[in-house]
Amino acid sequence: MMIWHNSLLISDAGAATMHDADELVAFADVMDSGSLTLSARRLGVAKSTLSRRLQQLESRLGQPLMRRQSNRLLPTEAGRVFHDYCLRILDLADQGHKALEELREEISGELTLEVHDALGRSWIALAIETFMQRHPGVHVSLMIRENLPERLDPQSVVVWFGETGEVGLRQEPLALLSCGLYAHPEYLARHGRPTHPHELERHDWIDLLGEAEHGLVLRHPHHGQVDIRPPGSRLRVNRLVLQSDAIARGQGLGVMPNWMAERRNAAHPGQLERCLPDWQIPPTPVNLLYAHGHQPRKISALLDFLRGARPAEWQHSTQRHAS
Repeated sequence: MMIWHNSLLISDAGAATMHDADELVAFADVMDSGSLTLSARRLGVAKSTLSRRLQQLESRLGQPLMRRQSNRLLPTEAGRVFHDYCLRILDLADQGHKALEELREEISGELTLEVHDALGRSWIALAIETFMQRHPGVHVSLMIRENLPERLDPQSVVVWFGETGEVGLRQEPLALLSCGLYAHPEYLARHGRPTHPHELERHDWIDLLGEAEHGLVLRHPHHGQVDIRPPGSRLRVNRLVLQSDAIARGQGLGVMPNWMAERRNAAHPGQLERCLPDWQIPPTPVNLLYAHGHQPRKISALLDFLRGARPAEWQHSTQRHAS
C-alpha cells in the first residue's frame, strides 16, 4: 500500500485500484453510524458531500455497498465484505503515517544507560559522548553497576558483562569475549611459568567476584579438558580494574578478557604476560538488556548505536572463538 495525497493505491495480483482516502473514511463511518446525517456531523462535512463520496466509492468498486431501510443505511453483502478490508486499509494508512511522522521527530528526552563496571571506562564512557554529539536533544544518565538492577525502567538500557540468567528482559548478545590467564613478568620470573593447568594450584590467585570458588575449565585442542580449582585467593576484588591493577603489580595470576589485557599492554608495555596461551578459557558474554515490546525511537537509536560502536577487538575476539 502507498499513501499519496488523499489517495490509497492498493495492488492485488498486478491489478491496481485507486481509492480516495476520504471515500473510505466516509464508508467506514456510515457503516458505524447507519446514518448519513450523523456521520456528516461527526466528520464535519456536508451531507451531500458524504453521499457523493459513497457513490464514488461504489462506482469504483462496481457494486452497491449500502441500501436504505426505513431511516437507516444498511450494508449490502458486498458492503459487509468490503468493510473489513476498508478498516484494514485505513489502519495500515494510519500506521504508515505514524511511522513517517516518527522519522521526522527529533531523537530527544531522558535516557538511562546502566553498564557493568568492567565496561564503563574501557568503552561506554567515550562511546556515549559520540552518541550525545549526534543527538543534541538527548540527556543521558550513565549508571555504573556491579550487580544487575532488580527492576528496569522502560527508558533504560543495560549493557552487561558476564552471565545474567533469567531477568525478565530481552537479552541480545553483543559479543562473546575470549579470556586468558595473565601475570606480571616479574611474578613469573619469581614463581615460574606454568606449563600445565594443574600447576596453577600452587600459584597466587587474584580472584574476581569469587569466580575461582566455582572452579576453572581449560580446554586444549589436543589434550582435552582440565577442570581445576585455584587456591583460595588472599585478594578478592569486585571490580575488573582492581583485579587488573593487582595482576600488573605482580601479586598473582588471574583471568582477564584478552582485549582488556591487550589495551593495558598497549598503554603500559610489558605489564601483563599471557600464561598457557594454548589453553582456552570459556569466553565471557556481553549482552544488551532492554524491555520487551515496541521501543521508543530514542531507545532504538541508542541500541543501534551500541551495536555499531562495539570495539573492533570485540569482533575479532568473537570471530576467533567462533572459529
